Amino acid sequence: MSEPLLDIRRLKKYFPIKSGLLNRTVGQVKAVDDISITIRPGETFGLVGESGSGKSTVGRTAIRLTDKTEGEVAFKGVDLYALPPQELRKLRPKLQLIFQDPYSSLNPRVRVGDAIGEALLEHGLASKDEVRDRVLDVLSLCGLSSYHIDRFPHEFSGGQRQRIGIARALVLNPELIVADEPVSALDVSIQAQIINLFRRLQETNGLTYLFISHDLSVVEHLCSRVGVMYLGSMAETASRDDLFREPLHPYTKALLSAVPIPIPKLKRERIVLKGDIPNPANPPSGCKFHTRCPFAVARCAEERPEFRHVGGERYVACHLV
Repeated sequence: MSEPLLDIRRLKKYFPIKSGLLNRTVGQVKAVDDISITIRPGETFGLVGESGSGKSTVGRTAIRLTDKTEGEVAFKGVDLYALPPQELRKLRPKLQLIFQDPYSSLNPRVRVGDAIGEALLEHGLASKDEVRDRVLDVLSLCGLSSYHIDRFPHEFSGGQRQRIGIARALVLNPELIVADEPVSALDVSIQAQIINLFRRLQETNGLTYLFISHDLSVVEHLCSRVGVMYLGSMAETASRDDLFREPLHPYTKALLSAVPIPIPKLKRERIVLKGDIPNPANPPSGCKFHTRCPFAVARCAEERPEFRHVGGERYVACHLV
């Protein structure tokens, strides 16, 4: 088995809650609470969960766009949080992020060619004379035409703007791309085009993805391994086939029960979770999911389950498994 490209160990990210005239810290939002993930070169690791579960914070903290509270993040064996600013800057081109909203991540006053090429100049990876050719190459790779280079973001459709976001990440020749809900704002037909583009780029460029999504149908199509998050913690990780064939954690079962079935005659038991996701500033004691779990027992409210190995590539945090 190959060494991990990205190795996240016991990662925590807490945001302080300020209050009063003196702006004192009165609490903490536990956005990411003790997460461990390993991603191997060339694979796509899917991270799923409800809105507010901490998926995006994991992605941003994993590439040090947001500072951690505790834990370790290693890229190719190098601790990202131990690097001085100059060394981290040299590594930045290898770690790229594709934003959820393709329009808000682009400056409406900057032409697309300049938006894509500015990072090449900033990192000294190309001269001014070379930038235009590099940008044209990556636009073509992402399915856009050469005349798009001089247009502004408002002149593109949603799918085209997402391709521009992908091109902006690819132009630096990265090794790891964190894709944060990259297709959630797009029409279904455009989603399929973008997903196929992701797969084609992975095959041709050897890319590794941390793919963040709440759409399990997309995750099943694209990812090789999947992690399920709930309220800042990992509920279950497994290979895609194992997870979709036999989910073990009650939360995973509930998520999968909501996925539409392509064959109408087939029926699946729908598991409807009670209530809303709890406040991450005041999470429940014991297992965080016990307040909504239909199978919870007394132990679930008292003791936090260990995230343990249960065979193969599967890990689960549940007293009932």
